[in-house]
Amino acid sequence: MSVFQTIRHAFAPADPNAIRVPVVLHAPAGAVPITLRTMTADDEDAWNEVRWRNDDWLRPWESGDPMHGRGITVNQWLVMQRRNEERGCGIVLLIEHRMRIVGQISIGAITYGAMRTGIVGYWVSQDVAGHGIAPTALAMLADWAMGDPTGPRLHRLEIAILPENARSLAVVRKVGARPEGLRANYMYVAGRWRSHETFSLLAEDMGAGFTARLLDGAASASPQPATPPNPARHIDTPLRNADNVTPVSYS
Repeated sequence: MSVFQTIRHAFAPADPNAIRVPVVLHAPAGAVPITLRTMTADDEDAWNEVRWRNDDWLRPWESGDPMHGRGITVNQWLVMQRRNEERGCGIVLLIEHRMRIVGQISIGAITYGAMRTGIVGYWVSQDVAGHGIAPTALAMLADWAMGDPTGPRLHRLEIAILPENARSLAVVRKVGARPEGLRANYMYVAGRWRSHETFSLLAEDMGAGFTARLLDGAASASPQPATPPNPARHIDTPLRNADNVTPVSYS
């Protein structure tokens, strides 16, 4: 970038949709103790370590560019992140658990105007999968993106998941996303176009917040003291319908 371009960029009017950074979001009391925050150059080594240690774990679910554009460095990726934040078209947040990077969650392809929507993707390290980190991160991101005055104030978040990605299906079910059906050949994954189950989180579904709803669901699912059976009543508990399992990128 030339000196002239740098000066022009510095004095250019701010985009009205620019995302205010840095973003730091802390889980509320009672939730899995995670933090979501924007990435900096100081995170390069720690991010590289966890991402490449989990390469085999994540590869089956990883989307890519079918035109096979050349790779970029972490520094180039950070420049792209800052540019996307300035334009309001996307944001990447690290997931930290106990002061350690354990994953990443993002919103991309943000559209404003009459739609105000974005697409969510995330991953977490294999050693923390199944401990509630991914659902908590998704709920926190949705609360910020749709309900927080410092967020982009979106109306809808979309999550697209491969039908065989059972872990991600469970994540979105816990957060209470709406199933929207199968989209044929929707995304390029592992060398071919793949159909995805799509789900959405909508602003009108927030209520007291997706994180609060997640915590309420976890509390109601906790074991309750046993009560003596009532011989006068017989209650059939239906099997969980597989069609109700709501499926993000990878978890």
